[in-house]
Amino acid sequence: MKALVINCTLKASPEPSNTHALAHVVADQLTSYGVEVRFVRAVDLAIKPGVSSDEGEGDQWPQVHRALLESQILVMASPTWLGRPSSVAQRVLERMDAMLSETDDEGRPVAYNRVAGVVVTGNEDGAHHVISEIAGALGDIGYTVPGQAWTYWHLGPGAGPDYLDDERGHDWSDTTGRAMAANLYGVATALQRSPLGAPPS
Repeated sequence: MKALVINCTLKASPEPSNTHALAHVVADQLTSYGVEVRFVRAVDLAIKPGVSSDEGEGDQWPQVHRALLESQILVMASPTWLGRPSSVAQRVLERMDAMLSETDDEGRPVAYNRVAGVVVTGNEDGAHHVISEIAGALGDIGYTVPGQAWTYWHLGPGAGPDYLDDERGHDWSDTTGRAMAANLYGVATALQRSPLGAPPS
């Protein structure tokens, strides 16, 4: 089984990413189940604006699209900015919109029988709003979003330290992240055993 983690931080590599750090807790738990996990930091790629799977010369989204189709588990990870998902997360979701019209050989949307969850970090509250926006979009695309397939970290309202700079709240976020991984793996395994069919016409 394969998992793809798309980190939608605004920070280009090799700058440390709080979002990557928390997503890695989920990835480590998935790895313990034998899942092969791949990370993509979207801001490092030339992902053109658009709603197709290939926007032409210079567009690096097609390699992410291939990785999505190779993976049974997707983890979308985003910081919170102004109480909303990052602009990079929005770009990624807009490009994934093309998957709504893509089907497999049995007529199923290509996201069917794949599961997804959400990781959020930030200094201010708004994590539940970001989770609901991303999870709702992924459900529209066709992913199955299991119960409690999310985790987040923040230290309340106002400016403050980052996840990597402050150990407060890590126990809860990390425990919730490991539970998220367990739920993603469990539902992905169930869908492999009993996959959804094509939607009725």
